[in-house]
Amino acid sequence: MPDLPVRTSDEPMAPGDYRYIATHAWWMGTFMADTPDGDCHVHFSEHLLQQWTPVMQDADWLLDRVLTGRVTWLAGSGEAAAAAGFDLTDHWPVGRFRAPFGDFYAELNEADPQRPAGGWATPTPEFLALLPRDPAALRARLEEDSPPGRSYTGPFRSAVDALRSCMLPADLRGPLYAALLDLPDVTLVDEVKDLDGNVCLAIVQDAGPTRTELLVDPVDGQYAGERDTLRRDSRCGLVEGTVIAETSVRTAVVAAIGAPPGF
Repeated sequence: MPDLPVRTSDEPMAPGDYRYIATHAWWMGTFMADTPDGDCHVHFSEHLLQQWTPVMQDADWLLDRVLTGRVTWLAGSGEAAAAAGFDLTDHWPVGRFRAPFGDFYAELNEADPQRPAGGWATPTPEFLALLPRDPAALRARLEEDSPPGRSYTGPFRSAVDALRSCMLPADLRGPLYAALLDLPDVTLVDEVKDLDGNVCLAIVQDAGPTRTELLVDPVDGQYAGERDTLRRDSRCGLVEGTVIAETSVRTAVVAAIGAPPGF
């Protein structure tokens, strides 16, 4: 199996420490106007997120989510969407959310925070500890849990979901990258710039409806973001080559919840 040309490493974390995750994102959303024509308006909006994830998962997590107000309309128009009742904050909850297990929106849904069951989409320390560290065994596990051949699921997508949490330890990230590079339609690009201009490695899946670039920090092999680009025209009027999601992610270890990082 191929190896990623970067060593993975982690900052040491004490039991009371937090992993700080800063995400700069542009994400797509769709607004269907309640009109006889049912017009489809597709927006691309800028988000800034800061998250503090504790070592002890049952402790409080903290999420600070901001909409900058910068919006690009990829289909339809902002004026027509606003006239039809569109409000960006209806689509993305903003503010500061604090809850154990990272179940930030339980209170909004009038529910108690729940411990996640553990899986690729919601990795827990227990789930990660049981995953094999051999690339071939990891690929087999990914394919067993997320069979290939579906449009928006499959082994590559499941791995990206897990990496997005920034919880995967260095001894798992390395073999996982090797497993991904052994999948069909997956290649490595040595130098790619994220939306903030940082140079990353990219593990690229060029298949299905989108081309997905998994960005990797060349220094420590940590997850560094994503970019999704349409590979064909969409039914909402978006053309092939349109970027529909893009993130730049940085992480650090801090000693207290809400503490700023030392970038």
